Amino acid sequence: MNPERIVAGLDIGSAKTTAIIAEVEGDLPKHPTIKILGVGQARTTGMRRGVVSDIEETTRSIRKAMQDAERMAGAQVQEVYAGIAGEHVQAMTSKGIVAVSHDEINKSDVDRANEVARAQSIPQDRELLHAIPQEYTVDKDTGIRDPIGMSGTRLETEMYLVTIGSSPAVNLRKSVERAGYKVRELVLEPLASALAVLTEDEKELGVALVEMGAGTTDLAVFHEGKIRHLGTVAFGGNNVTSDIVHGLGVTQADAERLKERYGCAYEPMVDPSDVIQLPSTVAQGDRQIPRELLAHIIHQRMDEIFDLVQRDISAAGFAGRLSAGVVLAGGAAAMQGAAELASDVFGTGVRVGIPAENIGGLIDSVEAPRFATVTGLAQYGANRVALGSVTNARRIPMGGGMERIVAKLKFWLQDFF
Repeated sequence: MNPERIVAGLDIGSAKTTAIIAEVEGDLPKHPTIKILGVGQARTTGMRRGVVSDIEETTRSIRKAMQDAERMAGAQVQEVYAGIAGEHVQAMTSKGIVAVSHDEINKSDVDRANEVARAQSIPQDRELLHAIPQEYTVDKDTGIRDPIGMSGTRLETEMYLVTIGSSPAVNLRKSVERAGYKVRELVLEPLASALAVLTEDEKELGVALVEMGAGTTDLAVFHEGKIRHLGTVAFGGNNVTSDIVHGLGVTQADAERLKERYGCAYEPMVDPSDVIQLPSTVAQGDRQIPRELLAHIIHQRMDEIFDLVQRDISAAGFAGRLSAGVVLAGGAAAMQGAAELASDVFGTGVRVGIPAENIGGLIDSVEAPRFATVTGLAQYGANRVALGSVTNARRIPMGGGMERIVAKLKFWLQDFF
């Protein structure tokens, strides 16, 4: 086991904290694959709607999940790629225009244009998370993926800038550091999930990745191969659970259990004769309810969540443009009937995304939609390691100025989104 090639992904969700330790394999730098060595999970209590609300509690969850993963992998890690999401995430498109210095466009022209696009002033209370080049325009030709080698006099780049609130980022880093690890990089969760569950064809044709967490539901729209829109809906699996608490008069823990064991998100799928036993209390005695009633409660809330996502997609101008349909990920996506209900609401094909591409090792331990983010984080790390194997090779003879070039590379190599 080469310690240089070990990566760790950490997904701190509102319900569960999951950690993955993997080894980077495959043909570097082009197609890295990950071999999963260890997976760890813990309940999260210190997060609300994707943001740290209690550092002590969050630290405890991180420590447990990471230690379980390390034990399983038989390896220790110092650094993690941590996911971040929530309503504080914002994105905008920025343009950079430069004059081409020679007859044909070379890498330094592209870098300059990207540099200009990135030099947006970002408010004090926010930080830049990702700068993702979307497309280039050479003179009058638009929609160019890679302008290097083309001739022209004016190069314009369009870049997608993702910013996050500084305080959620600081608290997340602090929680990870208190648990005894270092955040190598923060990565936007829907983008990590996209790495794990979307195919290149889907991104090309147009696809919406809907990630249903416990605290929030995150949306990422891809079209023509690039990320085009990000959104967050402030509802998730926790809202479904609390509806069950109110609707059936059961405790939070029992509601969670009923949801996992008997839950169905699409009412028509339930057999009307199915009956479920509710946990009995002294006051209420033995109670039975039709399973349809539970499905009805879940159906109503999930329908509302999907409806809000659909409105966000329409407002962003992508209604009717998602030829590859919708991919569901996140814990709530595993529920029976989720894809059927989503297909009704979005009026398009829907599939549940399960990490499967470019992974080996303990694959069966991540074969569920809730592992999309954490697997994607490890894959993001693998891409970083692969790119590092290129930069390291060139780093030695050049002395001082090279560090700067490596730092620059770090930004432009965000092309793998």
